[in-house]
Amino acid sequence: MDPGDAVPLSTSFPLPFRVLFLIGLGILGWATNLHGLHLLGIDAGSALELSSGRTFLPTNSSSSRVFSSPRLSYMPVYRLFAGYATWCFAGWSFFRLATHSNTMLVDTFKYIPALSSLGVLTTLICPFELCQKRERDMFLQSAARCIFSSMDSPVYFSDVVFADVFTSFAKVLGDVWLSLCMLLPGGSLVSPPHLDGLSQWILPTFMSLPYIIRFRQCLIEYQSPTNTSKRPLFNALKYASSFPVIFLSAAQRIVVLELAEMKGELVTREPWHGEHPLFRLWLLAAAVNSLYSFWWDLTNDWGLNLLKSRSAESRRPLVLPSLHSKTSSIAGSSDAHIVTQSSGHQVLGGAIHRHQSYPYGLRPVLLYPLLVYPLVMFFNLVLRMTWSIKLSSHLHSQSEGSVLMLWLEVAEVFRRWMWVFLRVEWEVAKNAQHKSQIMSIRTASEEVELMPSNRSDPMDDDYVLASEHSG
Repeated sequence: MDPGDAVPLSTSFPLPFRVLFLIGLGILGWATNLHGLHLLGIDAGSALELSSGRTFLPTNSSSSRVFSSPRLSYMPVYRLFAGYATWCFAGWSFFRLATHSNTMLVDTFKYIPALSSLGVLTTLICPFELCQKRERDMFLQSAARCIFSSMDSPVYFSDVVFADVFTSFAKVLGDVWLSLCMLLPGGSLVSPPHLDGLSQWILPTFMSLPYIIRFRQCLIEYQSPTNTSKRPLFNALKYASSFPVIFLSAAQRIVVLELAEMKGELVTREPWHGEHPLFRLWLLAAAVNSLYSFWWDLTNDWGLNLLKSRSAESRRPLVLPSLHSKTSSIAGSSDAHIVTQSSGHQVLGGAIHRHQSYPYGLRPVLLYPLLVYPLVMFFNLVLRMTWSIKLSSHLHSQSEGSVLMLWLEVAEVFRRWMWVFLRVEWEVAKNAQHKSQIMSIRTASEEVELMPSNRSDPMDDDYVLASEHSG
């Protein structure tokens, strides 16, 4: 994108408002996630442990309430989004009216986006009962657990989803730092700040924070006494693969300086520097991160069989809920829908039904319409590849005002929105499997315990018969 288009967007929609817009899009996406899961018959509150008392601050009685119905889990988030959107839209409207799209007036009225951002931050930490305090408390407590929890504390599934969603906002977190530099005295909303020396490493450090949090969670899971697999360690490797992308990108400034000495200043306007080994190393790191993350999404986060080896697929016992009615609630239901691959029969409410084989590359657990899965896999691959580019801070100075870069950030929020649906679905299926296994073991144990009391001793039978004959 030509840098010349940065001025109009920076004038009409400066970076601080873009950050607020993307945060609001994330709030709306989370509300529709909870709402959509409810409409599809999946109890997201149970799967995400939203109905557990530990997800609320215990110091306030109204904040420690649990959700009495699934509707209560998403309606407050919708109301929170409505209030947030009203505040941000009002601030942006005042800014537009004040500047009249005049670039010379943008920095004069930059206190308007500053006050809009300050109002959001103040509301977030406000201790009073307003603006959906319960949801704000949940957010703050989950963030505190992700950042400050000890290495021996458990990692809840809701915190895993929270931290994974946070990784999709890594670029937004970097934009928060840039916005702060723009809003401070001496900064300008029209152009990104010029970062040199140690300051050029602050931006990639901010963008690395979500991956550091998720990396730490994986290590906690791996060191847990109940863990017996290396899966958390390989998951940690996935998040660690993001660090070379981020910091090698920051090092591209060195590439530009070295090539500028050789070829002149015109090379600084070119996005491609394939002749430099550091640039090729960055491309390799971006490709490895994207492909590894895509494989992990399909195989582990969603439990799909497309990229699994046949040996791993044949060893895994599977649960098969039927395509349920929208009135049923899968997570938290006492009668799970189970099928074993060996029998090929489905147990549903005590009745046995035949079940056909599942489509290639998917899995027996399919709670959504069949067309959803190939579409989500395709979009996930494409957006995974582009997201590695978005983690590249050296492109920010060239495209910070670009509409294309903004749309890539919106696309990543959309990708994460799709990811949540399949991630929660797979967690629900695994929970149903675990519950059914426990019930099977318990039933078998009870049958074993009842066997001696239902059968008489053969010696006692002989004694009774001998007594009857002697009588």
